Amino acid sequence: MLFYVDEISLRLVYTLDFVFKEHGLEYQLTNDKHVFDSHSGTKISYSTFEFEHAPTLIPAGLLFEETFRESVVAEKGIWQGTACLTIDSVPDPLASIFYVLSRYEEYSPKFPDDHGRFTAKESLQSKFGWLHLQIVERWIEAFFQVYSPELLTILQEKKTLRVIPSFDIDNTFAYKWKEGWRSWLSNGKDLLQNNKERLKERKAVQKGESADPFDSFETIREVFKNYPETRVFWQLGNYAKYDTNIAWNHPQHQELISEMSQLGNVGLHPSYASNQLDERLNQEVMRIRKITSKTVTESRQHFLKLNLPVTYLRMIERGFEKDYTMGYADDYGFRAGTAHEHAFFDLLTNQVYPDYRIVPFAYMDGTLLEYKKLTIDQSLKAIDQLIDEVKKYGGMFCFIWHNETLAEAGKWKGWRKVFDYTLDELKV
Repeated sequence: MLFYVDEISLRLVYTLDFVFKEHGLEYQLTNDKHVFDSHSGTKISYSTFEFEHAPTLIPAGLLFEETFRESVVAEKGIWQGTACLTIDSVPDPLASIFYVLSRYEEYSPKFPDDHGRFTAKESLQSKFGWLHLQIVERWIEAFFQVYSPELLTILQEKKTLRVIPSFDIDNTFAYKWKEGWRSWLSNGKDLLQNNKERLKERKAVQKGESADPFDSFETIREVFKNYPETRVFWQLGNYAKYDTNIAWNHPQHQELISEMSQLGNVGLHPSYASNQLDERLNQEVMRIRKITSKTVTESRQHFLKLNLPVTYLRMIERGFEKDYTMGYADDYGFRAGTAHEHAFFDLLTNQVYPDYRIVPFAYMDGTLLEYKKLTIDQSLKAIDQLIDEVKKYGGMFCFIWHNETLAEAGKWKGWRKVFDYTLDELKV
């Protein structure tokens, strides 16, 4: 497909690269009217200039701007019978794709949560009932349906589903390998609270008489073997309020991490504290690379703390190439409107980073129980909807669990069923 535009811009190229190249299709751009007019194949004028023998899509101005503008008005509208955004009162599926994919609204969040995070409930997709849909992929299909049904057929033939189970290791074990003052402090707390069950459980684990309640690593090993794209992200920060993992330099802890990294991809789970402190982040990057003896280039932020564009730029500076934070804690669904991997576009510098890839996730275990307060059966229905969406529109079905939830510790008793169900339903 050949596009005529008055101006070839970075934002337009980024958007069309996603619509076409990321989906296995090709396109061309020209701002030469004679070249466009003489083209005999499929073509479209993305301009206010109308050609006699070509369809015209009147553009919103967003894709031809070079600076971030807080005054952009994005509202729910209709384009060619499809629910879509109007950008500054102009219904435009291409501008809508860019707005959602680049996370335009996240550059000026108005009501961040207690952890400084942009929340699902603040997003336009949530307000318009689109969060649980691959709304960007629906706009792509609508665009091809109107302008090139033959490309829509090719698009549908090229659809693939990639399964990416992923695990965040915030607390490797509940009791095991926790020594010195941390063990004494935990015992003292349980004594003060008269929590005899935890005291008994801790004593049995530390004596080697029973397994640690957070130990699900044998299951994770099996997942690694059966699903090659499995990811594990390990938190190696210093002890702090929201960073409570076992000491990173514990010899047995390092041995476990190294062993897991030999089975599959182990990435960094940057700590809560490192989200603001460069020195902490530098330490943790060095730690994961030293322990695994690998150049680790993938990460997911602890607490899903994503501050655009700063978070990505900090990881890029340290040689990282892929991030798995694109999703919400307070709701499941498609934060970027798609389950497809894509490049990062920094709106503040109007620059694309083609080699830094964003992998969205569809749901997190804690979202279902702790944020949405869903039952197991309600969670299965929600997951069914998400899986159906990815099977229909293609992409990656990445989902997050933690070792303690997989081990069914405490309130998570019975929830292993949800994890197993997800994998069963994703089998082709």
